[in-house]
Amino acid sequence: MTAHTERAPRVVIADDQELVRTGFRLILTARGIDVVGEAADGAEAVAAVRGLRPDVVLMDIRMPVMDGLEAARRVLAQAPDCRVIMLTTFDLDRYVYAALAAGASGFLLKDVTPAHLASAVRLVATGDALLAPSITRRLVERFAPGAPGAPGAPGAPATGPAPAAPAVHRDLAALTPREREVLTLMGRALSNTELARQLTLSEATVKTHVARIFAKLTLRDRAQAVVLAYETGLVSPGDSADTPRPR
Repeated sequence: MTAHTERAPRVVIADDQELVRTGFRLILTARGIDVVGEAADGAEAVAAVRGLRPDVVLMDIRMPVMDGLEAARRVLAQAPDCRVIMLTTFDLDRYVYAALAAGASGFLLKDVTPAHLASAVRLVATGDALLAPSITRRLVERFAPGAPGAPGAPGAPATGPAPAAPAVHRDLAALTPREREVLTLMGRALSNTELARQLTLSEATVKTHVARIFAKLTLRDRAQAVVLAYETGLVSPGDSADTPRPR
């Protein structure tokens, strides 16, 4: 059992609106989650993580001084074990894709219910991904470089460029053929249960393959694995679980 499951998660809330910070703090505290600090901008969030070493940061995307995306990158660089949940007002915010690629473990809309907020923090604190693969896939298909509808793509709305996601420098050659197959199917939004069924494997075996993929490619969680599957060309927008598997 990890330390995260033996005690309440320690959380920093970063949002430039005091009312949002106060509301989230009251919700989490009432549910036994320890809010150890708050920040009103990205620079304060980075400093808070350095000093307080929280398990989870709730990070608003749009903040003064330093935006949440840059803050998330710096937080994860200085505290790799910390988990970041991005906060946004709009579903499929164009910044969320870049945040996921940078290592964020998911995102929440600011109108999240109190119960969902608390459960999301606990889930991410255990090292799991908050985003369902299908939601991650929608983000990737919409915002990944070169994807139809991505900023700058033909016919895309003129909303200005989204922040670039960090370049991928992970060597897929480190994977076995089976692991590449598992990663490809994860990119197509299959759960472990669905992977086991499609590959005729036990769920325990699938979990072992997934863990090895994460270790070899230094992936933080399943959400980042889906992003990587698209960015390396294992999966293309429009692929589905019925697309023929790689050989």
